[in-house]
Amino acid sequence: MKNSDSSSLQLVNEFLTQSWKNFFQDKTGQIGKPRFHSRKYLKQSYTGKSVIKVVGKRYLKIPKLGYIKTSKIRFLEDAKIKRYTVVLEPTGKYYLSLQAEMLRPEKYNLTGKAIDIDVGVADLAILSNGLKYPSFNGSYFEKKAKAWQRKYSRRRHLAKLLALQDKNRKVFCPRSLESCLSS
Repeated sequence: MKNSDSSSLQLVNEFLTQSWKNFFQDKTGQIGKPRFHSRKYLKQSYTGKSVIKVVGKRYLKIPKLGYIKTSKIRFLEDAKIKRYTVVLEPTGKYYLSLQAEMLRPEKYNLTGKAIDIDVGVADLAILSNGLKYPSFNGSYFEKKAKAWQRKYSRRRHLAKLLALQDKNRKVFCPRSLESCLSS
């Protein structure tokens, strides 16, 4: 057995042990028995427990994958990453989820100052210190959103029809709704 296989087996056992503990310690009756999932489940993913390092400005180093370009690294500077999961979606995109332990954020000191906000019709908001926020006319964006929604609904309907045709014809590799919409 390879080392990576034993670590993933250990992780699965850890999840299983935790789920049974949650079931037996639950006094409210809301947590049910653990459900066992098929190993042939469609979502391809793996979970690791080793150390992820923040390298450079926008890069993470993950043990099995190497260097990955990402964003929002500044949140991870003072955090301890405990576990990570890499998921391959049916659309072909990879997603990384991190479980991290972070320090509590600093509380702001009270200044004792107050500010009034007046919400109006002519201006969206006027603050007591004289700062004005103009009103927003969103009619253009509402029209655009309606047009995009019509276009999306039409494409979704056609994709459903294609997926149903493949299902009825018993095609060897049928199209799914997600694969039809992504192309």
